[in-house]
Amino acid sequence: MPELQTLTTGLVFGESPRWHDDRLWLSDMGADEVIAVDRAGEREVVARVPGTPMGLGWLPDGRMLIVSSRDGRLLRREPDGSLVTHADLTGLAGHAWSDMVVDGRGNAYLGNIGFDFPDGEFVTGILALVTPDGSARQVADGIAFANGIAVTADNSTLILAESYGNRLTAFDIAAGGGLSNRRVWADLAGGYPDGICLDADHTVWYADVPNQRCVRVREGGEVLQTIDLDRGCFACALGGEDGRTLFLTAAEWSDAAGTPDRTGQVLMAQAPAPGVGWP
Repeated sequence: MPELQTLTTGLVFGESPRWHDDRLWLSDMGADEVIAVDRAGEREVVARVPGTPMGLGWLPDGRMLIVSSRDGRLLRREPDGSLVTHADLTGLAGHAWSDMVVDGRGNAYLGNIGFDFPDGEFVTGILALVTPDGSARQVADGIAFANGIAVTADNSTLILAESYGNRLTAFDIAAGGGLSNRRVWADLAGGYPDGICLDADHTVWYADVPNQRCVRVREGGEVLQTIDLDRGCFACALGGEDGRTLFLTAAEWSDAAGTPDRTGQVLMAQAPAPGVGWP
């Protein structure tokens, strides 16, 4: 197992890490903050989102998109730092929105979990597409707890973590952003995938909260590498100067809103291949 280093601690509940402009950006859901962390571990709060921030991404013109999970809005951060509504998602689904990826064309794909987590009775959720102009539509349904989402570097394939399905699911992406040819990319045999990222060897890293680990798998499900942690691993991202630093967000798990204790941390490990695609 690669040696783990600590980038920062004292988070409530870190999610959706993204390497962008030489810093790691992530949502601290429990604190309702989006933060950026440099390689020295210095943190900056770049946005406050009372609706609970989740998935992050950037439009081709550099403006940032932030999922406001509980109030069903996709926010856009303007150059002056202000937040405006990029898309209203309440007409598509009424429950919490989870992760998001913004691909190379500026299309944002967002997952809705479909039920009142963690107390409600499980039902499947949906995947939505928001185009760069802010138009939103459903592009997939029957998702067993939508979580991490990634898109290949050529914008041709979307890979989705279905946490309650114990699988990674792939779709072909059409020129207009629609999805087709749904298929199981990897059956994870007891794994509960949360956040995911892609690398140049055509493999996926997935975070796993119940099993307290991050796992690297090949299409078909072959496990190539496992990093064990002492708490739940919620998300992962590849970045750093050469793209080979694997960033892991981890925290002690208690409920969906996160624990009031600041057990959240960002860990780092050296990865065998650099990150590619989105996020």
